[in-house]
Amino acid sequence: MNTKFTISYDGTLYQGSQIQPNGKSVENKLQEAFVSLNIKTKIVLSGRTDKDVHATGQVFNAVLPSYWSDLEKLKAILNRHLPLSIRVHKVDFVSDEFHSRFHAKRRVYRYLITPKPVTAFNSKYIIHVPNIDEQKIKEAIKLYIGVHDFEYFHKKGSDKEKFIKEVFDACFYKYKDIYVFKFVANSYLRSQIRLMVGFLIKINEGKLTKEDLLLQLNKQKHIYKTPASPYGLYLAKVYY
Repeated sequence: MNTKFTISYDGTLYQGSQIQPNGKSVENKLQEAFVSLNIKTKIVLSGRTDKDVHATGQVFNAVLPSYWSDLEKLKAILNRHLPLSIRVHKVDFVSDEFHSRFHAKRRVYRYLITPKPVTAFNSKYIIHVPNIDEQKIKEAIKLYIGVHDFEYFHKKGSDKEKFIKEVFDACFYKYKDIYVFKFVANSYLRSQIRLMVGFLIKINEGKLTKEDLLLQLNKQKHIYKTPASPYGLYLAKVYY
């Protein structure tokens, strides 16, 4: 039975989402939990997240033995076998053809910043940015919307044939004392969002401009090459 799982995790405890030789990935821990239930199956993630990147709505699918018909019970048992840094939130049966990566239509990421100094308890989950100019960022972030060649917004490791991505929405808003960058796209290149956010933070600081962003977005000049910290980034939702 092909089954869809929606999970969250604290990325700071893992070397990324995809399986690692040293066993320190989210996928490694998921596999260990399945093996402990005598379930041998392949885990198909909706997409990779890098080291220290979090998720509140990551999705994967796996084929289960037919006797696992009680999905609420399976969810509860999996959560008992998983570390608290990984939680299963929802389990659903899906068609045999469903593929969590290839069938994903839109992926939503959020990046969190705050003008308040970070503490020992939140420094790995939100980024301190003093003097936030909300309007300046709101104007600049809209430049990302549309179909663009993001070759100048990626790190090595991306598929060189697929630099063109469509960003359906890009916005910046405040929630209580937290500021949120939100991006909705079909897919992303490696470190693309962190480079996009990093550029916007430099615009906020007055070190770069919207015109600079357009130059890089149009591949006329490679200006900014340093990704923002992974700690503030969350895979929030995957649409099918």
